[in-house]
Amino acid sequence: MRIIRNGAICEDRFVHVADGVALPETGDVIVSLDRYRELRAALQKRAGQVGVRLRSDQEATLVAPYLAELALVAIEFPGFKDGCGYSTARLLRERFGFRGEVRAVGDVMRDQLFYMQRCGFNAFELKAGKNIEDALNAFKEYSVTYQGAADEPRPLFRRR
Repeated sequence: MRIIRNGAICEDRFVHVADGVALPETGDVIVSLDRYRELRAALQKRAGQVGVRLRSDQEATLVAPYLAELALVAIEFPGFKDGCGYSTARLLRERFGFRGEVRAVGDVMRDQLFYMQRCGFNAFELKAGKNIEDALNAFKEYSVTYQGAADEPRPLFRRR
């Protein structure tokens, strides 16, 4: 699958593994937070990187103790109207200092990408059927931002 990572289209090396499905012996995987907690020791021993998937109703504080062990945190957007993931990404970056990949998954569309990036997302799995090449243009639509955010903490007046 192709995703957007750090402003470029790339092939994703991570595989989402649903709860109850056997883990591949090697390779990079994304598992639910519950499964990570359950299999933490085994996941740390296997070959490949590990990422955790947070549901929109799970807070950043739940994954915070494990951030040093994770390559990425994938935050689910179950619907266009659910914006909890924006706050989760910002907390991961600003409060917990997470420097790994923060990925938006689920109902992710072009119109959201610029704002998601401002909150700390650096990878995006677009909703099925959306044009990934066109989605790159979302990052160029605004040339100036006024408020400070995860991507640029200084407000405009401090940048001058």
